[in-house]
Amino acid sequence: MQKSLEVIILRSGLASTVHPLPYANQIRIIGGRWRGRRVRFPPREGVRPTPDRVRETLFNWLGQDLTGASTLDPFAGSGALSLEALSRGAALAVAVDRNPVLARALAQAGASLGSDRLETHCMDAAAFIRQEKRVFDVIFLDPPFDSTNWPALLAGTAERLAPAGALYAEAGAPIAAAPGLVVARRHKAGQVHYHLLRHARA
Repeated sequence: MQKSLEVIILRSGLASTVHPLPYANQIRIIGGRWRGRRVRFPPREGVRPTPDRVRETLFNWLGQDLTGASTLDPFAGSGALSLEALSRGAALAVAVDRNPVLARALAQAGASLGSDRLETHCMDAAAFIRQEKRVFDVIFLDPPFDSTNWPALLAGTAERLAPAGALYAEAGAPIAAAPGLVVARRHKAGQVHYHLLRHARA
C-alpha cells in the first residue's frame, strides 16, 4: 500500500513523504465496486462536495458504467466525482487541485481504496487545462461559484473533451453552452444548477 501511495504522489508532483492529516469531513461513494465506502477529506474553505442525489442523477445521465473511460476533474476538491468514476470502472481519473493538502489527501484516498488509476496534480485548473494535451471521455467542472468565467472555462475544456464525450458543469446559476457545445441535460437541486454538455456535432 505504501509503495502504491508513493507512486501516485510522485506522479502528482508532490513530496513522497506522507504525513497523517487531520480530517473532519467525508464523502460516501454511492455506486460501483466501492459503493458505501466513506472517504475523509480535510476541511478547507470553498470545498463543496457534489451531493449524493446530484451524483446519482449525474451518473444516471452517464450510464452508470464507465468501464474504460478517462475522466478529468480540474477542480477536484474532495475528489468525490473522480473516486465515483473510478468506482464505476473508469480506466483513468485525472484530478487537479491547487491546494496541496487536498491534492495529497486525494492521493491518499485513492491509495486507501487500492486504486492505481488515480492521477493527481497540485496545480491551478486553468493552467493545467492550457498545458494538457490528452482528451477525456468525461470532464467534471465544479469550480467556485462566485468567480468563474464560464464562457472561457467551457471553451478551454471543450478542447480536451473527446468527440463523443460528456462535460458536466455545476454552477450557482444556469449556464449557456459555449460555441461548439450543446446542453444535453440540466437540473437543479437547491441552489445548485447542474448540466451535461456535449459537442454539438456528437
